[in-house]
Amino acid sequence: MFFEFGIKDIIDIVLVALMLFYIYRLMKESRSLNVFMGILIFVMLWLVVSQVLEMKLLGSIMDKLVSVGVIALIILFQEDIRKFLYNLGAHQRVQTLRRLFTNNDKQNQEQVKQIIMPIVMSCLSMSKKKVGALIVIQRGTPLDDIVATGERLDASINQRLIENIFFKNSPLHDGAMVIVHDRIRAAGCILPVSHDLHIPKELGLRHRAALGITHESDCIAIVVSEETGGISIAIRNEFQLRLTAEKLESILTQELA
Repeated sequence: MFFEFGIKDIIDIVLVALMLFYIYRLMKESRSLNVFMGILIFVMLWLVVSQVLEMKLLGSIMDKLVSVGVIALIILFQEDIRKFLYNLGAHQRVQTLRRLFTNNDKQNQEQVKQIIMPIVMSCLSMSKKKVGALIVIQRGTPLDDIVATGERLDASINQRLIENIFFKNSPLHDGAMVIVHDRIRAAGCILPVSHDLHIPKELGLRHRAALGITHESDCIAIVVSEETGGISIAIRNEFQLRLTAEKLESILTQELA
């Protein structure tokens, strides 16, 4: 018998193929490719046993394993699943759609400018003096767990304060500063370090920490290199290196406004 094959079936096949491709890429990045291939083989065996061969006893046992296995996989790969969902929500087209429903009036732009300028000027000053710095700006994803690793300040954003915190003899200069809304929430914070092999070797631990926090949230991480004085910014798991003060201001205005 011939079966009907329409446009819905084509869409169905394409969507399943895309889903498998993204899962494959996610597992490959997290070094869990062997686990993914093992799961895929088990699912294929389950379909053959239950649907093709119609083995009731073995099929029922595998049904139970699949139902329990889904919960086990969610627990085992919760970080990878969270990263996948975050990347989906942080996609550029999704963010563009979100901005359509966001009120970007002049008052909000003025508030953003008051936040940005002290950060830009302090980064420029520290760049000239080759003072290392790592500044994280929270956006949609809360960074309470990161704030808890440092010293709480809850201070207004001030150029002199930022420079004093990252002064070489300051006890908080090695960690990261976290800015939430219009306040410096904490300093000396510990960030997760990225182990991405594609990061240039000349970039140090501050850069890896900046990229690491953008793996897990939608924040913005600004780095001033202690060796070269170069200013870099990490957004959505990507670096922009060797920025001028004008370029840094432009990027922050675009991302925060």
